[in-house]
Amino acid sequence: MATPVLDKVEKESAASPYITVTFRIRRFNPELSDAVVWEDFQVEIDPKERVLDGLHKIKWDLDGTLTFRRSCAHGICGSDAMRINGKNRLACKTLIKDLNPEKPITVEPIKGLTVLKDLVVDMEPFFQAYRDVMPFLITQGNEPTRERKQSPEDRERFDDTTKCILCAACTSSCPVFWNDGQYFGPAAIVNAHRFIFDSRDEGGEQRLEILNDKDGVWRCRTTFNCTDACPRGIEITKAIQEVKRALITRRF
Repeated sequence: MATPVLDKVEKESAASPYITVTFRIRRFNPELSDAVVWEDFQVEIDPKERVLDGLHKIKWDLDGTLTFRRSCAHGICGSDAMRINGKNRLACKTLIKDLNPEKPITVEPIKGLTVLKDLVVDMEPFFQAYRDVMPFLITQGNEPTRERKQSPEDRERFDDTTKCILCAACTSSCPVFWNDGQYFGPAAIVNAHRFIFDSRDEGGEQRLEILNDKDGVWRCRTTFNCTDACPRGIEITKAIQEVKRALITRRF
């Protein structure tokens, strides 16, 4: 005869939300081999958890050599951008249940940047392009004694592009960037847009000239990959078109 304690344990077991999910991860360790291999891991996980949680389980419990970037785990820092089931996503915002967990979940590094190890890529070319567009307020004259005020209407002009978290999901989804790493890429143009259209800024002409280069804004082919990939929902293709229009009209 079953005891009340055993009955409770059996019911809790039957109601367990955990399922077994296969993570298929692209592995690369230059200290061991130049070869790239795919490795499968079986993980017990609640489907309401995130891909990042699954990667943590693998690293902490199954293979401590697995290497990937993550920091805030809340979609703010942008450090855990990777290709999940063939699409650029943030691992910390991608739920297992939204990926058809009955099939293997493939995880690989973002494209267009040199892979250093496993899911970690060299972000320096990406950040250099960001620095090159001068992503800071440029003004002339003496510093003001009070805050530089701005109307809600003026702020709205560039509000969308302030949302960028520099995750590189947009730039590494761009086929032009895949084929030519010299292209500034969507993220750099988005961050230039944020200041070009800021009514307080006086460096718009300088940024436009930088983006008028052969590796600048004219390389965009309007495929909308960047807009689709952005985890913050920025209308990136629209912003790029606005920069192109500003170059033609010199009105911003």
